[in-house]
Formats: sequence, C-alpha cells, structure tokens
Amino acid sequence: MSSYRVTLIVGRLRPGATPEQVLPAAADAAGELARVEARDLEVVAGEARIVVRFLADDDAHARSVAGRVVGEVSGLATVPASVITRREGSRWLPVLTPIP
Repeated sequence: MSSYRVTLIVGRLRPGATPEQVLPAAADAAGELARVEARDLEVVAGEARIVVRFLADDDAHARSVAGRVVGEVSGLATVPASVITRREGSRWLPVLTPIP
C-alpha cells in the first residue's frame, strides 16, 4: 500500500453548513474506503485547504477515495480545485489522472 493525499481548496460554504463540519466530513468520507493516516486544515494565500492523507492499493483506488472526499465536501462547500498526490520516498508526486 502507498500513502496518498487529497488536497482540496474549500470555497464558500453552502447554506446550513458550518466550518467545523468540513474537515471531519472529508476524513470520514476517506475512511469509508481507506485507512486515514492524517487530516489537516491549512490556510495558504488566504485560501482554506483541506488535506487528507490515506493508504490505498494503487492510483485507481486513490482516485476513488479522493472522488468520495470531493463529493462529500462539495455538499458542504464549493471546491474550486483538488489534487491527489502519492508519496514516493520523501517526495509527494501528483497522480496524473483526474478525480472522478
């Protein structure tokens, strides 16, 4: 198994959603399909970003997990961009296929 990360930029919250719901919802969504290693919220250049790190068998499995996370978070807030990366030694390399 390899370690992957899905990183999402989180935009405007949808009506009825609270900021406190977003990160746990993202991690829970990933946890339905994979083992979650870590979750974090960052603010970079004024943008909120969620990072969920998880284990997956391969890139296809990682895409499924990331798609589940993006789908869940999209129900709570806009997601203008997302990316999947795979750990290769000490570096994180992009998985060059779109998130479903």
